[in-house]
Amino acid sequence: MKGGIAGSVPFRQKNLIKQQMNKNISLTAFTVTTALGAGLSPNREALKQSRTGLKKNGFAGIEFDTYIGQVDGVDDVILPEEQADFNCRNNRLAELSLRQDGIFDAIDELKVRYGANRIGLFIGTSTSGIQQTEMAYAMRASETDELPAWFKYETTHDVFSPATFLVNRLGLCGPSQIISTACSSSARVFAAAARHIHAGLCDAAIVGGVDSLCQTTLYGFNALQLVSNKLCCPADVDRDGINIGEAAGFVLLEKGHQENALSLLGVGESSDAWHMSSPHPQGEGAVQAMQQALTRANLEPAQIDYINLHGTATPVNDFTEDQAMMTVFSGNNPCSSTKGFTGHTLGAAGIVGAVFSCLFIEENLLPISLNTQRIDSKIHSNIMLEANSETKSEIDIVMSNCFGFGGSNASLIIGRPT
Repeated sequence: MKGGIAGSVPFRQKNLIKQQMNKNISLTAFTVTTALGAGLSPNREALKQSRTGLKKNGFAGIEFDTYIGQVDGVDDVILPEEQADFNCRNNRLAELSLRQDGIFDAIDELKVRYGANRIGLFIGTSTSGIQQTEMAYAMRASETDELPAWFKYETTHDVFSPATFLVNRLGLCGPSQIISTACSSSARVFAAAARHIHAGLCDAAIVGGVDSLCQTTLYGFNALQLVSNKLCCPADVDRDGINIGEAAGFVLLEKGHQENALSLLGVGESSDAWHMSSPHPQGEGAVQAMQQALTRANLEPAQIDYINLHGTATPVNDFTEDQAMMTVFSGNNPCSSTKGFTGHTLGAAGIVGAVFSCLFIEENLLPISLNTQRIDSKIHSNIMLEANSETKSEIDIVMSNCFGFGGSNASLIIGRPT
């Protein structure tokens, strides 16, 4: 970086950031579907009851021992006939999530209010519909290796498939974008949507994420020796890896202050590019993302009531995130990881964290770091092991962290309008 210290935010940019955040963006509807269930109600209740959705692996084609966060009913979803070419597990999971919590009706109201050409669509995914390619290769012709006629790469496996599917399914004609930056994918969509709204390219946006289970993901993370054969336990002294989950969720964003709606107060992004799969040893990129989000929200660290950690339960990730947390928050703010509830949903982790943040504010809930028994002595953040153990009367402002492969980092701040 020329003209300044690497990782710092120039003074002129800080002023621009603060000016932009004066233009309020409201979260007017949201939904999420995880291993805890389809829609807000089962997810809310499981979080309140500290009940996991993780189960012993039973996913087809996976022969090693682990726990997974599989969503029930995905294979029973039938896409509308006009979207039949998009049929794959990933798009069926997106469809299942869309059917919850009145989201279709809310989107129809947006179209009436702003017009279909003034609504943006920003979706995060990691592997998209790669399972469809796995199935096609398993069924290729024995003599010619020809793939089956039913396989359509463009509408299933292609990374833009969920965006094309959703544009057609929802009847939209505004800007559309797919972001695939590993685990930060569906957190970064909030930043992309905010930029489009602030630039006047759209008046509202549908942001979301969807990532579904597949052999490539499960075997890939297992080959990296990152998968645990027990329930994942973030920040625990005996943590030894992740449980992989799947999820889909959507949030509707609108410009200006909307009555009774929460606000997107700040977004921070960074790309430290330290290593293909390992975070920066001191969490420098994570620090930058969190500090940038605070700057954009014009908030001090003490004003954040709760931090939803990325907290994957790998030894290195949890330790480096804690170092970053101690740099920014000094161990004072209550925090926890929700990966023990849902597993690590990869490209959908950002949207899960965002919707869970909304639920924590609505329910005044400080969730525990589920499955964690003994905090690693090297970890010093204020991690919750007992539900609502803090004496705070209100949870008004929440930060949610997503730190992905390749050093792609994003932090969101969601809260009651200030």
